[in-house]
Amino acid sequence: MQEHQSVDAVGVPAEALRSVMAEFAAGVTVVTSRWQGVPHAMTATAFSSVSLVPPLVLVCVGKRSRFYQAVTSAGVWAVSILSSDQVELARHFSHSGRDLMTQFEGVPHVLAPHSRSPVLLGAQAWMDCVTYAEHDGGDHTIVVGQVVATGRDSGATRPLTYHRGTYS
Repeated sequence: MQEHQSVDAVGVPAEALRSVMAEFAAGVTVVTSRWQGVPHAMTATAFSSVSLVPPLVLVCVGKRSRFYQAVTSAGVWAVSILSSDQVELARHFSHSGRDLMTQFEGVPHVLAPHSRSPVLLGAQAWMDCVTYAEHDGGDHTIVVGQVVATGRDSGATRPLTYHRGTYS
C-alpha cells in the first residue's frame, strides 16, 4: 500500500500563498443570503464567472465563517459588485462578529427578486443566484450558483478593487 503525502506537506505555507495572492488585484463583492428569516452577508474577492450556458458564477466561502452555514443551507444567494465609493460597506461586511440582526441598518438595499437576499444599492451590478453545486476547496467551499436575475446601476462609477491589502 502506498502512502499519500498530504497537500500540506508538499504545498507552500499559507502565509507565502497569501503574500503572493496580494499581488492579484480582485474585484470586491458583497455576497448575501437569507436563512431562517435573517439576512447574512460577507465581503468576498474570491468570486468569478464560470459559464455563460448555463449562466454560472462561483464564490469561495470559508468553512469556519458564519456565512457558510447560511449560504449552504439557504441554497439561494445574491451578489453585489461594489462601486469604488463603497469601501465602507466592504469593510463593514468583512468584520466578523457584527450583529446579524442590525448589520443592514443604515445600509441602502433592496431584496433580490428570487432569493430575497439583500442587494446593495449603488453597487455596479448584482446577480441573484440559486446554488448549482458545491465543491470542497480545502478550508473553503466553492459555491457555484446559477444566475436567475441580474441588474446594473447605470449611474455607478468605477468598480471597487482590492490589491495588496488595500481597497481602491
